Amino acid sequence: MIEQERIQSFINSLDRGNPPYLDELEKTAIEGGVPIIRKDTQALLRFLMNQMRPANILEIGCAVGFSALLMGEYTGDDTRITTIEKYEKRIPVARDNFHKYDTEGKITLLEGDATDILKTLDPGYDFIFMDAAKGQYINFLPDCLRILQKGGILLSDNVLQDGDVFESRFAVTRRNRTIHARMREYLYELKHNDMLDTVILTVGDGMALSVRL
Repeated sequence: MIEQERIQSFINSLDRGNPPYLDELEKTAIEGGVPIIRKDTQALLRFLMNQMRPANILEIGCAVGFSALLMGEYTGDDTRITTIEKYEKRIPVARDNFHKYDTEGKITLLEGDATDILKTLDPGYDFIFMDAAKGQYINFLPDCLRILQKGGILLSDNVLQDGDVFESRFAVTRRNRTIHARMREYLYELKHNDMLDTVILTVGDGMALSVRL
């Protein structure tokens, strides 16, 4: 584990980084205890945005808007990003960040539970970033498959749960066993669903990269 951390630190040290406003937003969020995607996760997301140039992005789990702004920074002028957040304390912060930094008006924030909102969305997304409550991923998946177009990518964050997911359920604290079981179910479904081709990466806290067939 220590060796892996050294490797990751070295890789992160080579990163070109983000624009200053994103660095400042990240710093403020971390100081406030808001979860922000890790440096190597940011690098992968930037790479995918630059390579894919998606036109219609959905993010499940906005927090304070860091990831949505990062995706907006590395996509074309015609890209549209829809992001969902239900935590009332974070919504006004995200809206303020979008007002200040989303100068091209790419981002639309939908307030509420993703379980309900996803059912109202029409098909046509070519990139979905799943970064919400880990125990709900399996419940979000059917609607994600419905609205993700063929050839589109579903990127799921935090799928290794800091190593808990590959432990026995008895090695996981009782309060985390439901999330543990649901994430295992989710990963199994990603790897065995005939509509998807999935690779699981050890980037950040684990990411699943799935292509809609």
